[in-house]
Amino acid sequence: MPLATVFRHHWKHLILGTFIMLATYVLFYLMTNFTLAYGTASIDADVPGAGFGYTDFVLMQIVGVVFFGIFTLLSGPVADAIGRRKLLLSVTGAIIVFGLTFNVFLMPQVDPQFTGALTQAFLVLGFMLMGITFGPMGAMLPELFPTNVRYSGSAIAYNVSSILGAAIAPLIALKLWEFAGGEPWLVGLYLSSMGVLTFIALILTKETKDDDYDDDLGLVAAVEL
Repeated sequence: MPLATVFRHHWKHLILGTFIMLATYVLFYLMTNFTLAYGTASIDADVPGAGFGYTDFVLMQIVGVVFFGIFTLLSGPVADAIGRRKLLLSVTGAIIVFGLTFNVFLMPQVDPQFTGALTQAFLVLGFMLMGITFGPMGAMLPELFPTNVRYSGSAIAYNVSSILGAAIAPLIALKLWEFAGGEPWLVGLYLSSMGVLTFIALILTKETKDDDYDDDLGLVAAVEL
């Protein structure tokens, strides 16, 4: 059975695939869930935020999402040209640095015009990075596994990562935000630490761009024998 084969013979790639998706998922939910909570929280609240109006901030997020879509489309061909691993290593390094800038970009709305422009730049940059990770991921995860378990392996890695990254990220972010007294730097540090785990997983993974499918089928036969 494919499920048993994945866990018996391809457990290493299953673990690596899970952590390769981790930074992407954490970034996605921080940019959508946490930023909305922080951006619309009052400056005078028990856990203060940026103080934007709800509609205003959602519109700012929508602008960011446009860049997410554009860079998802652009990053796919780039990954085909230079390799999935190389592109993902580069963008993961950028995500680690991006996480360290949360306190620079996200601040209370002292000067609405300046703060609004800074926050919009933050959202655009975050969604751009997310788009660059999404483009090659649809190829990277399946190519970690041979053809007989390709769908099973990539599906398990993708969804386990969603549990570790997406399901708990909003809860962790809100607790860190509260613990830091309303400042977002701990949330950014959390993103950077998840990026480090993804970066390590990518280092331990080989490039899959030029893998030969005939060799892949031969490997499947050898494993099954």
